[in-house]
This record gives sequence, C-alpha cells and structure tokens, in this order.
Amino acid sequence: MIVCCLSLVVDIDNSFPLLLFSGWKFYKSKRTRNKEQETVFIDIIGTKNEKRETRDEIAMFLQLLTIQNWLHHHAKYRSDHLAIIFEDKRLTYRQLHEEVTRLANAFTESGIGKGDKVATLLHNSLELYETYWACAAIGAVAVPLSPLLRGRGLFNLLDNADTKLVITCHKLTEHVDQIKKTLKISSSNFWVIDQASEGYQSYHSKKANASVQLENIVPVNGDDPYNLIYSSGTTGLPKGILISHAVRSLYGSLFANAFRMTPESVVMHSGAIIFNGSFLTLMPAMYLGCTYILQNHFDPQEIVDVIHKEKVTHTILVPSQIINCLQLKDFNTQHLSSLEYVLSVGAPLLQEHKDELNKKLPGVFYELYGLTEGFMTVLDKNDVRRKATSVGRPPQFMEIKIVDDKGKEFETGQIGEIIGKSPLLMTGYYKNEQQTKDAIKDGWLYTGDLGYVDKDGFLYLTGRKKDLIISGGVNVYPSDIEEIIIHHNCVKDVAVFGVPHQDWGEAPVAAIVLKENKDVSAEVLKAWINRHIEARYQKVFDVIILNELPRNVAGKILKKDIKETYIKEHV
Repeated sequence: MIVCCLSLVVDIDNSFPLLLFSGWKFYKSKRTRNKEQETVFIDIIGTKNEKRETRDEIAMFLQLLTIQNWLHHHAKYRSDHLAIIFEDKRLTYRQLHEEVTRLANAFTESGIGKGDKVATLLHNSLELYETYWACAAIGAVAVPLSPLLRGRGLFNLLDNADTKLVITCHKLTEHVDQIKKTLKISSSNFWVIDQASEGYQSYHSKKANASVQLENIVPVNGDDPYNLIYSSGTTGLPKGILISHAVRSLYGSLFANAFRMTPESVVMHSGAIIFNGSFLTLMPAMYLGCTYILQNHFDPQEIVDVIHKEKVTHTILVPSQIINCLQLKDFNTQHLSSLEYVLSVGAPLLQEHKDELNKKLPGVFYELYGLTEGFMTVLDKNDVRRKATSVGRPPQFMEIKIVDDKGKEFETGQIGEIIGKSPLLMTGYYKNEQQTKDAIKDGWLYTGDLGYVDKDGFLYLTGRKKDLIISGGVNVYPSDIEEIIIHHNCVKDVAVFGVPHQDWGEAPVAAIVLKENKDVSAEVLKAWINRHIEARYQKVFDVIILNELPRNVAGKILKKDIKETYIKEHV
C-alpha cells in the first residue's frame, strides 16, 4: 500500500513549526537535540517505524515547501491562462513569467542574491507584483513598505531591514532623497518604476536589458526567508516580522482549501498588497494558477463594476471598504452573481454590518481573525448564521487557548488572552530575539488580544488587552459598547476608547462617524447611547464626531491616535 502523509517539524529554538511532506514513510514521535536545535517529529499516521537522523534529510524535504518555482510551473503547464490584470494590462502566465524572469536577472546583475533585502516603496502596481515573484525566484527577501512613510520612520525601516535595493516611484523620490546619504545602500541600487529621476535607475530599462532565461539559479529551502513584513505599529514601533518560504507555501495550500478556491477562480484585490492580509489570497491564487486582478486603489463603485465585468469569484475587503460598498444599490447577489467569497480581514466587522452584508450577498461571507506573526481563525460561510458574532475557529493544524496573565488556561466562556499554535508562525522578529521570546512561549504565540471560546471551540473577540477600559474596578470591553452604538440609524462607524477619569479611574469615550446626509449632535448621541446601555460602568463619558476614523494601511482603526488627540484637547 502506498500512502502519503504530512509530518510536523518544530524548531524549538526558533519556535518555527513546519509541515513537511514525508514521502512514503511515517515517523513516530521522537526528540533529538544537537548544538543548533531541538527537533520534534510527530506522526500523523504510520505503517513503518523509520527514523530520520540527520538535518540533511530534513533539508531535502524542506526544498519542497518553497514558492520559488510556482510561477515557472504555471508558465510550463498553464502558459496561456490569464495570470494577472492590472489597469489595461493583461498577462498570461507565460508573459508574466518572462517579465518576472527579466526582473530577477536584473536583480542578480545589480548584486542582489539569496537572502538580500529588496525594499519597495510603492502603491499597488504591476511592478510591485512582479517584484514579489522575482524575489521568490532568486531567494531574495521582499520588504514591502508603506508609501506613506517619511523621514526618520522611513530611514529606520530601510536601515533595520539591511536593505540592498530600493524600488519606488518618481513622486516619492523626494522623501527617499532626504535620507539617501545616510543609508548603507549602493547609489546604483535606487530604482524608479516610472519617469526618469536624477540619481535613480530605471526599473524598466534594467528589466529590458536583462535575459529572459533565468541564470545561475540558487536553490531555496523552506526555512529560507521570503518576506520581511513590518507590523502596522498600532501599539508601538513597527517590528520586522520574518516569514519563510515554507510559511508562504502553506498560505497557498491551506487558504486555497479554506476559501474553496480552484484554478478557475478569479481573485480580485483592491487594498494595498504591502500588508500581510493581502497574501491570504495572493498566495493561493499563484499556488493554484488563478487569474489575479489587482486594483490600483479602492473605489467602491469600481469594485462592483469589476466584479460584475470580470466575473470575480473571490475578494478581500477590510471593514471600512465593506461599509462603503454597502451604500451601493448594485452591491447585491443579483448583480454580483459570480461572487463566491468575500473575506473581511484587518479589524473586527461590527455585527450590524455583517448582518447587512449577509442580507445583500448571502452565502459568501467569511471572516478571518489573525496576526502576521502566524495565527488565524476563520469563520466559514456555512457557520455565519449559527455563529454570527464569532470570528470562527482555527483551521487544520492550528490550536487555540484562552489563558490568564500567568498562562493558565481558562475554561470555556471565560475571557482571557488568546494564544495560538500554528505551522504559519513567523521565523521571528528580525534582529530582535527578546521580542520574539516575549511573543512566542513554548511554541504558543501570545496575541495580546482578548476573547473567549464557546463549547464548540469558536472564538469571540472582546478587544485588545491594551484597549481594555477599567472603570470603577470593572473590565469594560470597547466592542460591547461599539455594537450598541452602531445600531443608531445615523452612525456609519465607531471606535470606543478609555480616558482618565478622577472618580472611575477610566471612562469610555465614543468617536463616531456619521452616515452621509445625517445630522445629529454629539449630545443627542450620548443620551441615546446611555439610554441603551444598562450597565452604569459602560455608559459613555463623552462623544466626539469625526469625519473619518484614522486607520493604518491594513485597515485597523488607530485608537491610540484618537485617544492621544482627545486627551490633548479635552483632559
């Protein structure tokens, strides 16, 4: 009998689990230690008791878990299938492979090799997409940075990443110029993707002069780094999160399965592909050989039009984008009949908006809670009605616990910190061993988020530990108050945060965005909210009305910024 299985390998020192193809053999639990690491082998199922004794053999199987040859594979076997659409450009897998190969060779000719960091300072573009796959082909590390970075913040990330090549656009060169001389980057390794700029090489000229045949290919292993993703920094300075080829490989296979994607799927992305949430569909799309539609920016009407015209099956929308789409009359299942999947990611979607989306587009809503560091839960479309307020359960190969401040596991229904185990765990925070140890303990990622699980193992979020409001000695969860406020017919969006209070210690304040053409005062809103809140300690101390809630590039509300501004102006 020929059977194929998966083994789980865990690098204890780096808290880095990997799923490995173990060929035709099976292995019982075994623990070995050498000077470099401790490795645990865990059986799935077995027919023989064979042992793997050396890292050389392990490395052979790690070779399989890379994204290095995904594009080459599709260029060979699905050459004429439409690979990507960006604006007026449409490339088949053969054409995309040729463009990426030229770019990969241009990188190599510029001294970029395996492990070198290629930083991008770009909005959504075909060039950014090509860079991801050129890095994969030669083993370079893609470092996507926000084009909103300026000055010291930009310098800190480029310097921390040990950047060897920067790719940007003409519009942003003035910001790069301010820090150029202080960076340890060759003057010839600053490229622009559009019009000529003094002191910058032309991306397209470099690519045009390069060979279409990939030369001097260096093999990549699954534990080699592919991405350095900097956290959004909502709770402090951004941290560089190092993500391996193996993890990105599993993004492709695990999420393609979880999201019911096929090679015939048409995947659209309208948010910035510089943040980790975009890889939830970007990787499965390439893994399967789907058609990927990249929008240059988010426009709700344009999104609806593209879904209808191109027969899009899968798309990710962050909560703020969903809220905008819900205002459109043709955002419904009749007009968007091809749509099989809408994933909400980046921040919790308030229940009022979930209900409205499920009414307009029944049977397509998924929600994902997760961290770039490598733990996720998914609310499947078939669980949406029976677990309406949940953010789902861990996918296969992942585990979840709710614990107290000492790491002791809570019982079902008790609120505590969410921790998780996953084969998607980061290699670590780049050049920050202590922060890595603080985040990952005994193989468990401590998320800093609060929640509880029900008897069926589904997770319910109550907020971040740092957002918790303690009023009169009682824990107040902002999400509980937000879910009440969003039911007011004038309220489009809301964020609740705590401010110092002389009697209660802290008191809740609500920042509210009104719906278009709605007019109501903060005083009237405050009175309505407090009438609908039964618990005295949850009643809001103040209400402020904003034109919009500040969000980072991943769509997360920057409560810290709102709170700091409020305290400066009112406390």
